[in-house]
Amino acid sequence: MHTVWKGAISFGLVHVPVKMFSATEDKDISLRMIHKECGSPISYVKTCPACEKEIAMDEIVKGYEYEKGRFVLLDKDDLESIGGERSKTIAILDFVALSDIDPIYFQKTYFLAPDQAGGNAYHLLMESMRDTGKIGIAKVSIRQKSSLAAIRVMGDCLAMETIYYPDEIRSVQQVPGLSDVQTKPVNEKELMMAKMLIEQLSTPFEPDKYTDDYRAQLMELIQHKIAGEDVRIAPQAEQTNVLDLMAALQASLEAARQTPAAEAPPAAAAGPIVTASGAGEAGTAAAKPAAKRSRKAAGAADAAAAGDAGAAPDAPAPKPRKPRAPKKAAQ
Repeated sequence: MHTVWKGAISFGLVHVPVKMFSATEDKDISLRMIHKECGSPISYVKTCPACEKEIAMDEIVKGYEYEKGRFVLLDKDDLESIGGERSKTIAILDFVALSDIDPIYFQKTYFLAPDQAGGNAYHLLMESMRDTGKIGIAKVSIRQKSSLAAIRVMGDCLAMETIYYPDEIRSVQQVPGLSDVQTKPVNEKELMMAKMLIEQLSTPFEPDKYTDDYRAQLMELIQHKIAGEDVRIAPQAEQTNVLDLMAALQASLEAARQTPAAEAPPAAAAGPIVTASGAGEAGTAAAKPAAKRSRKAAGAADAAAAGDAGAAPDAPAPKPRKPRAPKKAAQ
């Protein structure tokens, strides 16, 4: 089980380190909201009606509306400042009989386990409560919310039940229609028969014999639809902002292959040369003589420059050549 809280139980001067675990779990079958037309699940986003945009979690703070449209903002530090050390202590205020508490007060149950070296104190508290038949009424802060709690023994474990404060329980006087019921007299024969029926149906409480029939029938219906392939497959949404890595690498490789051919200067006297996507042998054959003549011309120019400098005075200057017509590409 996942630890939801760590702290200590305190009563008098006794300090019992404990860890808290949720004692119950929600087994309701979760149903998503689906777009009937295409079968896609509907997502709910937090939006600001004034800014008309989606709001991230780090942009959201808590606030109290003390007047219509006017809020007091409370951040995490504000809420933690009023909790203090109380958030780590289950402070037992009184010990009472369990029968004195109406079930309407109970909220959620947690298991308490000994933490660190608190095993002896934990066992002492549990056995003393078991022998006296008492439960402890305490105050505890969980997730920055203060609650009343009842500490009691369940088997060989201490359990904590969060309970409502008295002002959170509505008065039965607010229930409509009760005044009419109270004015009607009860028929004595009907009352006697009702008591007899209650006695016949009375039995010790055995929680294992009670099952959630609705949940079982709903799961049976779901499995029946799956077996009959009465299902909808949500279409895949287009991923416009996510690039496929292999596609990106392939495109980069093709671009690198085409870049040298695309950036090479065009040879006007070399005849028609096909681009890199369709280069032929004729273009390649015409390009080679042109490159060879360019290298010869460059060598002659270097020799002439050397003669002017005195490196080779008896070397005749090269005669300029007439430009040759380009050879026709082989058919």
